[in-house]
Amino acid sequence: MSTAPISNPATDWISLFPALSELEDETALRLVEISQEVRLPARQAVFHVGDSCDNFLLVLDGRVRVQMVSESGREIVLYRVDTGETCVLTTACLLGHSAYSAEGITETDVHAIVVPAQAFRDLLGQSQVLRDFVFQSYGERLTNLMVLVEEVAFGRVDIRLARLLCERTAQEGTLATTHQELAVELGSAREVISRQLKDFERRGLVKLSRGQITIADGAALEALAAT
Repeated sequence: MSTAPISNPATDWISLFPALSELEDETALRLVEISQEVRLPARQAVFHVGDSCDNFLLVLDGRVRVQMVSESGREIVLYRVDTGETCVLTTACLLGHSAYSAEGITETDVHAIVVPAQAFRDLLGQSQVLRDFVFQSYGERLTNLMVLVEEVAFGRVDIRLARLLCERTAQEGTLATTHQELAVELGSAREVISRQLKDFERRGLVKLSRGQITIADGAALEALAAT
């Protein structure tokens, strides 16, 4: 992550991460001392492909979307970093001394903590608790990425689309989105998603309008999602 810190945190933010509650006193004090606070507006780039990784990132509030874009312009969302989470790609780049291979975009206003790269590596070598926190987060996110790869490579688009629609419209029954945005979420092409949505409409599962999808038969859509 390459962004200019704005201030030192006024309070002990470590308490917002339960897994860090057992940090050694010396490590906790040092971590708070060297960490800095950043605030980023929505829809701002946090890092780009090829950027060097200068800081370890912990999100206190907000959401960052991490995605890849192919040479042809096709996009896929890899994961999101939400409140109380860390960025696995940032961790990988820090540990491997490598540049970013994807881009991060703030979906909301973001309040975060950054820890300078070298200080992060030093503390990681000193603290078992910090290592456990970092590698547990890393392992969980890696597992989710493997599931994503499996779904994109082998999963049926109609089932994945039905599942996404059910997840996003559980409360209101409608979803304000575009076919392109759904394609990005599923790692597919807009034309494929548009064709599938038209098929859903023909089957009476959804109703389509400009920029909005309404669930017409929630039970049938959930049954397809559970296939």
